[in-house]
Amino acid sequence: MIVMPVYSEKVMQHFMNPHNVGEIADADGIGEIGNPVCGDMMTFYIKVKDNRLEDVKYKTFGCGAAIAVSSMVSDMVMGKTLEEALTVTPAMVAKELEGLPKNKFHCSNLGAQALRKAIKNYAIKNKIDIPGLTDQEEPEEEDEHACET
Repeated sequence: MIVMPVYSEKVMQHFMNPHNVGEIADADGIGEIGNPVCGDMMTFYIKVKDNRLEDVKYKTFGCGAAIAVSSMVSDMVMGKTLEEALTVTPAMVAKELEGLPKNKFHCSNLGAQALRKAIKNYAIKNKIDIPGLTDQEEPEEEDEHACET
């Protein structure tokens, strides 16, 4: 028997009407990440002005949770400083979405990591150090990679 995950109303809203979808042609930073187990792929594009995220867009290929996470992450960081954006964690994203099923929590990891990679790309291109940005990617727990339907 296949058991479908139960999503919160907020997850469903962001899945059915995602915010900030698209690409920024002249993006200041681009971050891409994927999960080979389930096939979710996220690419985040950022535009930075005066150390703030002036625009955030994304393209996501994946399940409803992956799309909702991308939408929520973009909402959470729009207008924030780069340092503030780097404080976004997978748990914060899941909380803002009013929870994610355990087998979909890995999507919140992907969203936070794709954003971090876009900021890192911006920092490298501009040869700047950003507090909170390290060469080390956020650790992931193995069970968060599981993609069950």
